[in-house]
Amino acid sequence: MSLSQTARPPFAVDRFERPSAVAFMGGFLALALVIWSFSGSELSAEKLIRGIPYMGNILTRMFPPDLSRLEQILWSLATTFQMAVSGCVLGLILSFPLAILAADGLSPHPIVRVLARGLIAFFRTVPDLIWALFFVIAVGLGPAAGVLALMIDTIGYAGRFFAEAMEETDKGPREALSTIGASKTGLIFSAVVPNAMPSFIATSLFCVEKATRASVVLGLVGAGGIGVELKVAFDLFDYDTALTIILAVFALVVAVEQIGGWLRRRII
Repeated sequence: MSLSQTARPPFAVDRFERPSAVAFMGGFLALALVIWSFSGSELSAEKLIRGIPYMGNILTRMFPPDLSRLEQILWSLATTFQMAVSGCVLGLILSFPLAILAADGLSPHPIVRVLARGLIAFFRTVPDLIWALFFVIAVGLGPAAGVLALMIDTIGYAGRFFAEAMEETDKGPREALSTIGASKTGLIFSAVVPNAMPSFIATSLFCVEKATRASVVLGLVGAGGIGVELKVAFDLFDYDTALTIILAVFALVVAVEQIGGWLRRRII
């Protein structure tokens, strides 16, 4: 035992290792990127201080919330939730076959796998507001455009995680079934899907929560639901009604998140 080891205090904490030149340069570039990002954001304490009275004025005009149109707001909120559930369910159904085509070891051909992954990435990269605008032009104003936009957004989110969940399953059962002559479809539904089912359920529940939040924003561009009511309230400077809408949306999102969390604990 060396002298340095014997002299070491019993509860001494290990020091950080000296970073390599590459690691040091990477950290320096990351710090430079953060500083550069803040320099281009035009964020300043002066602007924030100058804007505090305006924010206070809006908050003062929001209270107390106006409940005179509560029934209409709740009906619009129900439409928003219908949009979220419909778009999410359609997206999850379409995500499953697309995820199989994108999963390594399950896709019928490497080119098919690349194309499927590219399509999923494209759906995920384009913001849901852009999809909503596209479908508003295609099918007109209303909830139908919101449902289609949420469907595409769900495919981009769930398709990726479904594919990764299937790739991470134990290959032992797959190989055992393959040796006795099982078909590719049999392998998928007998070995892959049962192992990946907990991940499928968790991803699906997160998609419902995500779609509920997104459906509110989609209404701002004419895709129906409570977002239309919120936009009209702000356009007319009807801030007390806007607060009622915000509180109703908050209650819906919290309820969906709590139910989703309870279902995840019960099922998974």
